[in-house]
Amino acid sequence: MAGVDAKGSADLSMGSIDRYMARLIAVPLFSTLIIAAMLLVLDRMLRLFDFVATEGGPVAVVWKMLANLLPEYLGLGIPIGLVLGILLAFRKLASQSELDVLRGVGMSYGRLLRVPYIYTIALAALNLAIVGYVQPKARYAYEELRFELRSGALGASIKVGEFTNFGDAMTLRIEESRDSGADLSGIFVHFRSKDGSWYAATAEKGQFLRTDDPNTIIFRLTRGALVHNSPGFVQPRVLTFTSHDLPIPLPEFGQFRARGDRNLERTLPELVVLGKDPRVTEEIRDTSRAAFHFRVVEVATMFLLPLLALALGIPPKRSSSALGVFLSIVMLVTYHKVNEYGEAVGGLGRIDPILALWGPFAIFAGLVIWMYYQTAYVPGGQPIAALERWVGKIASAIARRLPGRRRMA
Repeated sequence: MAGVDAKGSADLSMGSIDRYMARLIAVPLFSTLIIAAMLLVLDRMLRLFDFVATEGGPVAVVWKMLANLLPEYLGLGIPIGLVLGILLAFRKLASQSELDVLRGVGMSYGRLLRVPYIYTIALAALNLAIVGYVQPKARYAYEELRFELRSGALGASIKVGEFTNFGDAMTLRIEESRDSGADLSGIFVHFRSKDGSWYAATAEKGQFLRTDDPNTIIFRLTRGALVHNSPGFVQPRVLTFTSHDLPIPLPEFGQFRARGDRNLERTLPELVVLGKDPRVTEEIRDTSRAAFHFRVVEVATMFLLPLLALALGIPPKRSSSALGVFLSIVMLVTYHKVNEYGEAVGGLGRIDPILALWGPFAIFAGLVIWMYYQTAYVPGGQPIAALERWVGKIASAIARRLPGRRRMA
């Protein structure tokens, strides 16, 4: 019974440690994801508001466009959030000497990585679903919204005091607008039909009304004058009115292209099919294969991140430097840019996409595994210790040369 109790107590202790690790990782992980998403969204939001305002579209479409861009941001935000969450968890354990206690009672680094790898597997599956299926369709929806804005299919907002064109046939100017466009005043309308006739009208008040025909709206004018001219008229007709309804045919809008015109809009299975299809051009096959391997490599890299986070998250003894945090972000972003370059080169057909993308992955994996081995199995091994010493020397040299610093005799 004593042996059973000891085993049960050990299992309970391990479960408590795992839950503690899970909490340590969760806070910085999800905080990083939220902050990164907010920063990227705010940066794009300003440009989208300017674009939508320029095209005269409704403001609500901005939120739809941002929602369709969010999967693209998460493709890079999830790996960064994962590495920072694990790194900061191990950094806290090391700085508070909790890591020494855990190591002293026999817990290996491999055992401590169990919870980080649970997070990694779950987030890698999520990221694969995002970059493989969600992001291509969201990107297509984003491009479709841009097309509809430029073509006017979403409806143009009427700018008060300016001439607004509805297609090529109608020009409208409104001096004042109240009640969200329900009450318009100071109206000028000019319309030209295909048979060469035209009319121009001015009115004190105006209101748009729907009809049973989805391709036509009624513009009801109140207290105004109208000039109508046609090739069959000897001279233009002029009339005044108390109330007059102008039928306005809505312009026809072209259909947006089908999804799959770009690799960004193709899912992983679609990229595989195109990469092997002999009926398409060699350029399409190369770019499709490069895009496929790029996405798969980005997801596969996530399984190296717990090892990298552990190696960079444990600072040398008596050191409080945050160099590991900075270095992890630099390494991850740099490797991401190398992969983008490999995708571009592989898509040009200059080098096989497998070699262009899995070659850098093998080098990155070798570096990460070496750093983890130095930390976990070499006594006193600290991959960033030498780098911290160099950074410290450079910082001291710069500080000594700062103006106003008193030199020692």
